Amino acid sequence: MKIKKVLVSQPQPTSEKSPYYDIAQKYGVKIDFRPFIKVERVCAKEFRQQKISIPEFTAVIFTSRHAIDHFFNLCNDLRVTVPDTMKYFCVTEAVALYIQKYVQYRKRKIFFGNTGKIDDLFTSISKHKNEKYLVPMSDVHNDDMSKLLDKAGVQHTEAVMYRTVSNDFQEGEVFDYDMLVFFSPAGVSSLQKNFPDFDQKDIRIGTFGSTTAQAVRDAGLRLDLEAPTVKAPSMTAALDMFIKETNKGK
Repeated sequence: MKIKKVLVSQPQPTSEKSPYYDIAQKYGVKIDFRPFIKVERVCAKEFRQQKISIPEFTAVIFTSRHAIDHFFNLCNDLRVTVPDTMKYFCVTEAVALYIQKYVQYRKRKIFFGNTGKIDDLFTSISKHKNEKYLVPMSDVHNDDMSKLLDKAGVQHTEAVMYRTVSNDFQEGEVFDYDMLVFFSPAGVSSLQKNFPDFDQKDIRIGTFGSTTAQAVRDAGLRLDLEAPTVKAPSMTAALDMFIKETNKGK
């Protein structure tokens, strides 16, 4: 059975040069973008239950733009004024530049890594070990950051400021795809929540990342495409190869 319509569980690309558009044109398939999950901020009341006082901290570690948005918006909800002396440590330069949306960008107080890996950012953190760090987190996260900071004896507190929830499908919303592409276990959980009687049949499922692939298997579903691989380091490269092979000569 040919693949004619694909659902990619991510926001639509902002650039017209996205490889997804090239794939759609190349193979004559329709690709829709529809996130299965969304991120929402915890309310001020919930945050207060964590008994964390933001003004006590001298530095913040940001791992994403989501973290930046929810930190500053939560501060606004709590009527907390972030001091001009606050230092910011970001996993990438792109995340660091995003801070300009909320505060004036000053090189002396904003630091970032070059690779996007926590270990790389830690080089900057280690030069400021005497700061008291706040780490805005999602309700679902790993302990990589905490373990590094603990090992180095850096004083820090993790604060849950946002959560990942299912982006529910609305009544009447069309769901007629030949292939579904997931990027997180939460996306797979959302599929089960929205369609508890989901029958995969001939629908192909593709995933990016080992934990997402395992989530599909744990859900009792058939995994047809798993990325990344040596030949296909990106989801788009893997999808290109998969559609080419699946639609070939049929």
